[in-house]
Amino acid sequence: MTAFLSIHPLAKQAFLPYGEVIEADPSTMRLINGGTTERYHGVAAPVGSGERLIFSIFRGKPRTFPYALTMMERHPFGSQSFMPLSGRPFLVAVSDDVDGRPGQPKVFLVQANQGVNYFAGTWHHPLMALGETSDFLVVDRDNTAANLEEFSFDTPYVIAEPTP
Repeated sequence: MTAFLSIHPLAKQAFLPYGEVIEADPSTMRLINGGTTERYHGVAAPVGSGERLIFSIFRGKPRTFPYALTMMERHPFGSQSFMPLSGRPFLVAVSDDVDGRPGQPKVFLVQANQGVNYFAGTWHHPLMALGETSDFLVVDRDNTAANLEEFSFDTPYVIAEPTP
């Protein structure tokens, strides 16, 4: 039987078991450059072991809905961060680890001014752009092939049409 997933707004406390929310947090703001620039300091902390961390741009094609979520992946040796560059919201799906495999996914709507930094070992679905092709700044380990585990669900979960 197919299970339908709810979409939740992305909030720091709700997402904390899976990673960090990247956004301009007023409590971290410092004025720099003679007071002309606001720096939101330390909004996330990318982590990688054994490889250098790199910045990449991912260009994601939009998903069509209802969307069948059939698999999850995780990166055991380093975090992975996604920050939208195209000014559009996107979805993330994350799962608790249940005996080495993902449990039932939780889906979050990430606003255009937010990003996520998945903790190392967090089960998550690959990038889910909404509406149109979108670019994302991604920070992760240089050798991602050695830092990837995938899991396919026997029965897919379904995400209904999001309302950004």
